[in-house]
Amino acid sequence: MARMKTYYKDTVVPALFKKFSYKSVMQVPKINKIVVNVASGACKDNPKIVDAIIGDIKKITGQKPVICKAKKSVANFKLREGNIIGLKVTLRDTVMYEFLDRFFNVALPRVRDFRGISPDAFDGRGNYSVGIKEQLIFPEIEYDKIDAVRGMDISFVTTAKTDEEARELLSLMGAPFAKSAAQ
Repeated sequence: MARMKTYYKDTVVPALFKKFSYKSVMQVPKINKIVVNVASGACKDNPKIVDAIIGDIKKITGQKPVICKAKKSVANFKLREGNIIGLKVTLRDTVMYEFLDRFFNVALPRVRDFRGISPDAFDGRGNYSVGIKEQLIFPEIEYDKIDAVRGMDISFVTTAKTDEEARELLSLMGAPFAKSAAQ
């Protein structure tokens, strides 16, 4: 069993249960899935870029990504229906907890001038998204073997009803939130 999954069951659930005084253990929020998304407009012109992104995402997440294609043609972006515009991976269960552990404890501290992730990036329904500017923060990516620096979006989908519950859940899981001026 993943270290973070055990930590969630043994430490986070009782702490959330006590803080929000739930009536049932089933009310305690949990992380459903983590979605890692890389969008690249250059994919439509050069298919080798798609292969490079697939390789990077496979190394980072341990899963093969799904190719996302344009649903509509947009002339201003020189985009046609069916063009590849990005790739995504959905992580669940054990793989999700292992990625979460590596992301919070290994990758984020490697960001230059890191002061924490924004505590305000919640969507109002308990889900959190963070953008990464370069894939080099992950130790699986070798600096010499990349063709270009690419960013990615990472979304944490939770069962929390409010942003406060989700913020507390992610904080207890080890999310390094930045201290805001109000705190």
